[in-house]
Amino acid sequence: QVQLVESGGGLVQAGGSLRLSCAASGRTSSTYTMGWFRQAPGKEREFVARISWSGGGTLYADSVKGRFTISRDNAKNTVYLQMNSLKPEDTAVYYCAAAPGIAYAYWGQGTQVTVSS
Repeated sequence: QVQLVESGGGLVQAGGSLRLSCAASGRTSSTYTMGWFRQAPGKEREFVARISWSGGGTLYADSVKGRFTISRDNAKNTVYLQMNSLKPEDTAVYYCAAAPGIAYAYWGQGTQVTVSS
């Protein structure tokens, strides 16, 4: 089992920045692909970004490409999502997830990000 705890959400004005953190505990997740997802009110959960276990491979949703950066520190069992140039449409609950294989098997409880215009 892997436990994931997100932090760093909050209220920010459009154009501002936030950095989300996802701390993993339990079974080692250093070899897992880690991802960030988000869910806005009334919408389905959507993919935001992912990073390979080594940190060498990243993928972003088109909507955040060039503004968000995913990174990881395996020594700290932590994954980060640096969010810059935030827009009101980025408002959502952000979830961290871990994929020991193809599927994301472990999820955090989410952290709220609200971007005001």
